[in-house]
Amino acid sequence: NLEIKDGEFMVLVGPSGCGKSTTLRMIAGLEKITDGTIEIGGSDVNEVEPKNRGIAMVFQNYALYPHMTVFENMAFSLKLAGKDKAFIRETVKQAAATLGLDQILDRKPQALSGGQRQRVALGRAIVRNPKVFLFDEPLSNLDAKMRVQMRTEIIRLHTQLKTTMIYVTHDQVEAMTMGDRICVMRDGVIMQVADPLTLYREPQNLFVAGFIGSPPMNLLTGRIQRRREELCFVEEGDSEPLVIPMRGKMEKLATPYLNKRVVFGIRPEHLNSAIKDPSHIAASFNVEFAEQMGAESIIHLQAGSHRLTARLFGEHFHPAGERFTAFLDLEKAHLFDAEPEKVIS
Repeated sequence: NLEIKDGEFMVLVGPSGCGKSTTLRMIAGLEKITDGTIEIGGSDVNEVEPKNRGIAMVFQNYALYPHMTVFENMAFSLKLAGKDKAFIRETVKQAAATLGLDQILDRKPQALSGGQRQRVALGRAIVRNPKVFLFDEPLSNLDAKMRVQMRTEIIRLHTQLKTTMIYVTHDQVEAMTMGDRICVMRDGVIMQVADPLTLYREPQNLFVAGFIGSPPMNLLTGRIQRRREELCFVEEGDSEPLVIPMRGKMEKLATPYLNKRVVFGIRPEHLNSAIKDPSHIAASFNVEFAEQMGAESIIHLQAGSHRLTARLFGEHFHPAGERFTAFLDLEKAHLFDAEPEKVIS
C-alpha cells in the first residue's frame, strides 16, 4: 500500500525491473491491474479510461509530433478537448513563459535540443492542468549537465504549480534531490518509504542501505564476538579479519547478537582521514586506488579480503599502495541482522 499526499512530489526508485514504471502505467490506466484499488482524489479509477483520470504523463522519449511546431504540440490536447482559440493561445503562452519556451514556439522538434524537447513535453502536460503529473524517467536521454538543469526546472515547476507529481527513476541521486518522499522498490515490493534524509540516516534494511547513497554504504558480513573482554564485530572469511570494537550506541545494538551473524554498515563519508572525536575507531588499510574529484576524493581501501571506500572532502592525494589509517565514526554506523536483512535498532 502506498498513499501519496495531495501536492506531494513522490519519487519511485529502484533497479531496472523492480516494477516502478509498471506502477506508473497502472496509475495512468495504461496497464491492467490484477488486484487492489487505485484512487485519485478519493475516487476509485480502476475502470476509468486513461483520458478521464485527470493525469498527464511525461515520457522518457519526449513523444512529440515531428510535423507540428512547439505551439501546436503544446496546444494539441486543448484543441482535441474543443477549447476556443483564445483560451488555447493564452494557456500555451503562460506555460511557455514558465518553461522559457516563448521564443521558440514556431520551431519544430527537429530544430530543438534534447533539453528543449523535454521542456515542450512538460509544457504539453502543464496546459492540461491535471490532478497528477506522471514522469517516467524523463531525464535519462539527456547529458549530465542538461539533467542537472532540467532537474532544477522540474523542482521549480512543482513549487509553482503545487500539483501532485509521481516521478520514476533508477538514479538515486535524482531521487534524493527531487523527492519530498521516496518509495524504494525491489522486485515489485516496497522496501521503505520516507523523506530523503531519513532514508540516508535510517535505512530499514540492507537493500535500502546499499542502494541509497553515492558511493554506496560499506557493508561487511561477520559475527559479534568477545575479544579481550571487549565486544567486537569480526569480519568473516579472512585469516586476518577486520576487527571493529563495538562502543557507545553500537555496543548496545550488538550485545543481544553475541556469536550471531550480522552485517556492519558504514558510509564512505563516515571514514575520516584524521581523528575528529575520541569515540572514532582507527583501522589500517592499503590504498588500492583513488578518484580525485576536486572538491572531494574517493579512496578505495584494501586489507586482506575486505575492501572499503572512504569519501574525503577537500583535496587529498593518496597514491596506490600507501598505508592509510581510517577513523570510523561508530555513532553513524549501522548493524543489520544477516538473515532477515533488517536493521538492528
